[in-house]
Amino acid sequence: MIYLDHAATSWPKPTAVIRAMADFCEHAGGNPGRSGHRLSLAAARIVYDARESLAELFGASDPLRVIFTANATHAINLVLQGLLRAGDSVVTTGMEHNAVMRPLRGLEARGVRLAVIPCAADGALDVAQAAAAIVPGTRLVVINHASNVSGTILPLVQIAELAHRAGAWLLVDAAQTAGILPIDMRVMGIDLLAFTGHKGLQGPPGTGGLVIDDTVDTSRIEPLVRGGTGSRSEYETQPEACPDKFESGTPNGVGIAGLGAGVRWVLDRGVEAIRAHDNELSQMLIEGLAAIPGVTVYGPADAARRTATVSFDVQQQTISEIGLRLDDEFDVLCRVGLHCAPAAHRSLGTFPQGTVRFAAGVSTSVNDVHAAIAAVRQVVGS
Repeated sequence: MIYLDHAATSWPKPTAVIRAMADFCEHAGGNPGRSGHRLSLAAARIVYDARESLAELFGASDPLRVIFTANATHAINLVLQGLLRAGDSVVTTGMEHNAVMRPLRGLEARGVRLAVIPCAADGALDVAQAAAAIVPGTRLVVINHASNVSGTILPLVQIAELAHRAGAWLLVDAAQTAGILPIDMRVMGIDLLAFTGHKGLQGPPGTGGLVIDDTVDTSRIEPLVRGGTGSRSEYETQPEACPDKFESGTPNGVGIAGLGAGVRWVLDRGVEAIRAHDNELSQMLIEGLAAIPGVTVYGPADAARRTATVSFDVQQQTISEIGLRLDDEFDVLCRVGLHCAPAAHRSLGTFPQGTVRFAAGVSTSVNDVHAAIAAVRQVVGS
């Protein structure tokens, strides 16, 4: 079986991740931060170790500003729903996932002013167009680091400069890049970073988070959920300190244990080495698929400008049929359709039919890519 759906979730998980989750259940199954007994303290140490590992990976200044959530969507909503009010201005791009677009459209209906920067047919963002949209008075700029459809990497550093010049914060959706591309929040000017645990970070589903730089005044962001935190229990009002302000209810301790192990696996392997592997597979997919008559590959032709998430379609063939045949006849697992990103498909010109998406990952080999390309060639030629 050739698994090419890493943009949806990474598989298989490193052995260390599975072991960490089993060990948590067996030896540290207490409720972190809720009791003073040994199992609770052991669980709390595991959770804090995961915060420290994530802060190290992302160049964050304070592990206590690593907020755990269920996924990147939850983290994005925490910021959008907690910060933006009627009359505020927010800017995003034409390559965003519905994790960004749906809450923004909901807020727009409630009086938030939304500007969407158009993107090119390969998913690229023109910085000059961004400069025209990000003007003084903008409250927030929301941008994905790389597209989940075309793999296109967007110019975060330049967008951060524009946002800060306008007095806005920058929220980055790193669902597709955390653990795959080097990220240093301080160097890149990222104020708020939303990540998911189950993709490039090699953790289990149901994990993710928001990293808040110390440039951000957290008193301006209302919590998405209020409730028990294990701290300040004498008060019926929500604590103001991080991470408790944004983490109500019992945390997903076993998931965070797996996430922490996944992050340490990434740190040990090295993000630069992971990115080099990603680059190699990306270039192979681009060139191999584009060489097949009738196949159109979307996104930049240069692997340096994208991740190994490569979308394509085939003349006079439905993408659903291609995906089904790849699975049934060749054991190639991929994703077809709109990938929860209709805005991106409109930018690429693939709406409403969508694309076939090959998304390679750290467990994908060069031989896997060769075999997948050969499979597409057979499907197209038959």
